[in-house]
Amino acid sequence: MNATAGAGSNEPFADHRGRRPLKLCLAASGGGHLRQLLDLRGVWSRFDYFFLTEDTALGRSLQEQHKTYFIPHVAWGQIKRGNPFLIAWRTLQSIWRSAQVILRERPDVIISTGAGAVYFAVVWARLFGVRVIAIESFARFEKPSLFGRLASPLAHEMIVQSPKLASFYPKAKVFDPFKILTGEAPPKDPLLFATVGATLPFERLVSSVAELKRRGAITEQVILQTGVKVADIPDVELVETLTFDQVNEIQTRAATVICHGGTGSLITALQKGCRVIAMPRMESRGEHYDNHQEEIVGAFVARGLIASAETVDELEAAVVEARTLPRVMATTEPAALTEYLSGVLDRLADNRSSGRPA
Repeated sequence: MNATAGAGSNEPFADHRGRRPLKLCLAASGGGHLRQLLDLRGVWSRFDYFFLTEDTALGRSLQEQHKTYFIPHVAWGQIKRGNPFLIAWRTLQSIWRSAQVILRERPDVIISTGAGAVYFAVVWARLFGVRVIAIESFARFEKPSLFGRLASPLAHEMIVQSPKLASFYPKAKVFDPFKILTGEAPPKDPLLFATVGATLPFERLVSSVAELKRRGAITEQVILQTGVKVADIPDVELVETLTFDQVNEIQTRAATVICHGGTGSLITALQKGCRVIAMPRMESRGEHYDNHQEEIVGAFVARGLIASAETVDELEAAVVEARTLPRVMATTEPAALTEYLSGVLDRLADNRSSGRPA
C-alpha cells in the first residue's frame, strides 16, 4: 500500500473518562495543506489518528513520528499539462489506495485541508459512514478551490479561512487565522534562503537567484533549495530537499527569503521575521496547474507583508529594497478553529459513548 508508520507512531489511549478516543484520518496533500493540519495539533493530538498525504520531504519527516500513509500526487490541473495516461493511472492508484487505507484503519472522522490528492479519501470516507470535516485552504482568499467545491457537498462540517469565501459556502463556519505579530524581529545572519517548496520544481526562481548571484546583486551567503538536481552554481549552496525542521533552522538565521507563492513557505518565513520576496508560479509559464499563487501573493503584498517579483530584474530590485525595509512578522493563529473543532469532536465522542447518533 506504500503506507508506513514511523518509529514514533501514535498508539490509541483512553481519555480522562476512560473512553477509547475517536480515530481520526488527517488528510492533506504535501506542502502548505499538510502544514495547516500540523497547526491544528491541539485538535488531533488528543485522539487516535493517522495521516494520509503525499510522499514529500515534509511527509517523510512526519512519518518519523506519526503513523503516515502515502498516496500518489494527483492534481486536477495535471490534465491540462501532463500525460493523460499517466494521470489516469495515478488517479486509479489514488482511488484504490485511499479505499485501502480507509477500510484498514476505519476512522470515525476525516479532517481534510485538501487538495486533489486526498479528494478520493474524502469520497470513500463519506461512503463508509465516516464523519467528514473539510477545511478550505488558507491559500484561497478570494475564490474557492476545486477541492473545496467538490468536498463541500460531502462535508458534515465545512470550514473556510477567509471571510470573502463565506458567500460561496453559505453553511460554512468562518475562522480567519491570520495575525500580525508585534515586538522586535530577532537578529539575523547575512544569509539569503531561496526555496521552491516541497512539491514541484521551479526553474525560473532557481535561474533568477543564480543570475543575481553572478551579477553581484546578492552579496549574502545563499542557500538554494531546488527540488530537483541542478548544475552547480558558483558561491551558492545547493540542496534538493529539506525537512520541515531544517527549513525552520535555516529561516531562523536567514535575513531574506525568496520563495514561491505557497502559503506554507510564506507564513513560515514571516513567523521567523525574515524579509520575504515571493515569485508566484504561473500557469501561463507551465509552472503550476492554475494561478492561485498569484492570488495568494497579491493578498500578502496588499497587507504590506512581502514583496513580489516575476522577472530577474524585478527580483533584483526587490532584493536591494528589502535590505532597507523593517522586518515584519506574521503567523496563522488557529486558536478559535482549534476550540471549535475540539468541541465538535468531543460531542461526537460523547454521542458515541452514550449510543446517541453522531
